[in-house]
Amino acid sequence: MLDFAPNPIAFQLGPLTVGWYGLAYVAGLGVAYQILVRLARRAGEDSEVVPNGMIVVAIAALIGGRLYHVIDQWALYQDDLLRIVLPPYSGLGVYGGIVTGLVTVVVYARMKGLPFWRWADIIAPALFAMQAVARWGNFFNQELYGPPTTLPWGIPIECVHRIAAYPCETFPFEMTRFHPLFLYESLSGLVGAVVLIWLGFRLRSWLRPGDLILIFFAWYGIARFGLETLRQDNWTFFSIPTAQIVSLLFIVPALAVLAWRHRPGHPTDDPPSRPAGSTWGARAENPDEDEPVDILT
Repeated sequence: MLDFAPNPIAFQLGPLTVGWYGLAYVAGLGVAYQILVRLARRAGEDSEVVPNGMIVVAIAALIGGRLYHVIDQWALYQDDLLRIVLPPYSGLGVYGGIVTGLVTVVVYARMKGLPFWRWADIIAPALFAMQAVARWGNFFNQELYGPPTTLPWGIPIECVHRIAAYPCETFPFEMTRFHPLFLYESLSGLVGAVVLIWLGFRLRSWLRPGDLILIFFAWYGIARFGLETLRQDNWTFFSIPTAQIVSLLFIVPALAVLAWRHRPGHPTDDPPSRPAGSTWGARAENPDEDEPVDILT
């Protein structure tokens, strides 16, 4: 078992405090960027749109994630509203980030004339990979943990970071370790990224544009639904964890659409490919290169 509680502060730059949470978020963005560029090129899309598009989407996701977290943990902010906008930040709600990020991708794709569903499939593995890296920020902030455990990978949580359900008087710091929910979600994201990339390579003839992002929604929703059963500080709606309700809103439609799209006798969609290096609706300048390039091939 881990015998020490991590320090959330990475280093100081004069009056500026740099936390591990922010560094984890930036590292996650860096990993996502590398995946996006490589998969976009393999899919025959213009990877040059990634940098600007990623900045816009990341900002939108950051705002949505922060809003979701503030609503989720309103008790922490109701008496000091400036904490909502002033650093250091202590958390982001993934579902809020997914919603605002997705809306921004739709708008950005329309503005740039990009095929949304193809780009959504390229983005899906990158989302998982970013989640796998960025979740480690929760470790340094000593948040996103579950009930006490005797498992060897249990983590210590200092008294100041405990929720009301686990006071140090009842669960002494020296003797108590907790389920690392951040680690479970990180591992789920890592496996999810590998699976989606594998599917894009191996089952490209079966996949239709948008299948990978639908699988992402279902996968993440199922993982999050299960992990919420281990949390005690949930934002609830009629005693039901709100995150589980949102998870079902991701899982059920995604699985239903996947089943409908791949039902027996369903007509084949347009090929999930376009000429390498061309723009949306255009054809490649070099006729010799005007061959379909399957996504992630």
